[in-house]
Amino acid sequence: MTTSQIGIIVSILAYLAMMLLVGFVSSRETNDVKDFYLGGRKLGPFVTAMSAEASDMSSYLLMGVPGLAYFSGIADAGWTAFGLIVGTYLNWLFTAKRLRNYTAEVDAITIPDYFKKRFEDNSNIILCIGALFILVFFVPYTASGFSACGKLFSSLFGVNYQLAMIVSAVIIVGYTTTGGFLAASKTDFIQSIVMTIALFFVVGYGIVSAGGVNAVMENIAALPGFIDVNATYNNAANSADPYGLFSKITMFCWGLGYFGMPHILLRFMAIRNASELKLSRRIASVWVVFSLAIAVFLGVVGRSLTQSGALASLIDIDNLSSSAKAETLIVVLAQKISEHNFLFALLAGLVIAGILASTMSTADSQLIAASSSVSENIIQETLGINLSEAAAMLTARATLIAVAVLGVVIAWDPNSSVFGIVSFAWAGFGAVFGPCMILSLYWKRMNRFGAMAGMISGGAMVFVWKYLVRPLGGVWNLYELAPAFLVSIIFIFIVSLLTKKPSETIIDSFEKVEIKS
Repeated sequence: MTTSQIGIIVSILAYLAMMLLVGFVSSRETNDVKDFYLGGRKLGPFVTAMSAEASDMSSYLLMGVPGLAYFSGIADAGWTAFGLIVGTYLNWLFTAKRLRNYTAEVDAITIPDYFKKRFEDNSNIILCIGALFILVFFVPYTASGFSACGKLFSSLFGVNYQLAMIVSAVIIVGYTTTGGFLAASKTDFIQSIVMTIALFFVVGYGIVSAGGVNAVMENIAALPGFIDVNATYNNAANSADPYGLFSKITMFCWGLGYFGMPHILLRFMAIRNASELKLSRRIASVWVVFSLAIAVFLGVVGRSLTQSGALASLIDIDNLSSSAKAETLIVVLAQKISEHNFLFALLAGLVIAGILASTMSTADSQLIAASSSVSENIIQETLGINLSEAAAMLTARATLIAVAVLGVVIAWDPNSSVFGIVSFAWAGFGAVFGPCMILSLYWKRMNRFGAMAGMISGGAMVFVWKYLVRPLGGVWNLYELAPAFLVSIIFIFIVSLLTKKPSETIIDSFEKVEIKS
């Protein structure tokens, strides 16, 4: 084993030990199921903000976005980042405070539980629909995180991809099952800091290696359309392809997904005081702008180094479908950093820890949300199986492990794309929960039948558009989130207006929350 590898391993082990320690300490504050799933509603504004954004910015922040920018230029990655920035801010502005007040008013600890109590659905149909969709989309989302970990260690140390993925999953499951939501939120806060340091350090190193910002831009100038927001770079033809309004809207629509992300919405519900959400919104908005901008620029810097010959090309133009290899850009740069000396190897290890942080911060939150859907919403409430507090905690942890195992199975193929998997799951959550969440908080006339119709139609349209409509190409090649989101809104309005009005108690609760917000 080389000195550089030893340095990297030392940093990674120190980081992982810290995460497990946080999980152990948090377990002392996790006394019941409500603590396990929502942390007792006692998160401060900084932890709320940074854990929400860290759980959002999964492996696509350090691997997916830079890889996309490296592959085709700044248009795709840049418009996606812009949509995410706008979506983040609007979600904090319009959803956070009302959801916090509403869930406290009706005493809900999960998103499906909120919809059930918001619409007084004693049949538990909404609860079951929501929980099942969380499982359907969170398992592959979690799989993308495991896949990123497998790619990371396989690229770095040449170890077996599947073995690396399993070990990573075991560690994530280890601290999450121990400390639950509180452990996930505290580790996410730490991980957001590690991710930020990793991004700035790697970009700085890349710029210095290229000879400065001017040198970076000169190297990129040889790639037509690479830094043009109105064009994308065609690797096979070494030419620029037009990137029109339709394409921009498609990528910008990523921002719609925020309104339906359970692992982000849970952070809004868990803050100790709704009045602190304004500070959290400012912190989160600033962080997401800087982190995404740096992630896109990292792809540009990496491609510049390839052009100059300082970095081997990560793209095989004879097999462009394997663009997933571009997602290992930050790993390759970390390896270059580690070759200087032991101190640089330790710093490279910090970069790798940043990649782990981006992956783990999302995977742990997804596991918590998926676990709560099965053990709390399906087993206990839908099936009516009453469990003691100890049995409920055991069920929650067992479910979390089972979801992780399914995620490992889905991510077994090393050629799976992190960005591709996240894209589909993101569309699913955005369409199933986004319209229902927004309208449930702001439209008094919405009822449980409209909520059911919105969830089912939104979720179904994601599959229909992805596998039946989008392959037609041309004007139909639109990201599935946008049409599915629109269909869900239409169904909610039509079905709610055609069915019975909400009861007086539902109206009273709505007006009470409206006054507070």
